[in-house]
Amino acid sequence: MKRIDYRRIKLTKEEKAIEDALVRGEYVPVSKEEHERIAVALAARKKDAVLNIRINRGDLEGLKQKARRLGVKYQTFISELLHRAAQS
Repeated sequence: MKRIDYRRIKLTKEEKAIEDALVRGEYVPVSKEEHERIAVALAARKKDAVLNIRINRGDLEGLKQKARRLGVKYQTFISELLHRAAQS
């Protein structure tokens, strides 16, 4: 069996951030029930449909600017707005 030298594996920025958070103890174990609740919540938010719409260029720019200020991708921001509107 071939041994893996884990010191030589290059991690992406995201993987490194996860590893650092793990070392700092930022991840904590959760109960099986809590894990299941989280899994159900994630599955409920799964994006499984495509929507193509036409909107005013100025409105789109406004949405993009708000998304940048919030530090999120504009498509994610628009998806969240639509989700909230659908839930109310």
